[in-house]
Amino acid sequence: EGSSLLGRLVVSNKGRKLGEVADLIFDAKSGEILHIVLKNPTDYVNKIGLEKTKDGQFLVPFSAVLSIGDFIIIAEEELV
Repeated sequence: EGSSLLGRLVVSNKGRKLGEVADLIFDAKSGEILHIVLKNPTDYVNKIGLEKTKDGQFLVPFSAVLSIGDFIIIAEEELV
């Protein structure tokens, strides 16, 4: 369930912390999760050039998610 992901730590498969889950962006028709909206982004996030919302929040494409457990692990090579 999407709400259980909120606040969860987002890390890369290279061991870098990216931030925490602030929100999820869904496709209205399919209900598929498209992006993770980050809160408390680390300095590293600024360097990798992620897409941003109109409010300046960083977006992680959900297609880059490798696994979801205590953390959400992202394939860093999918971000660039």
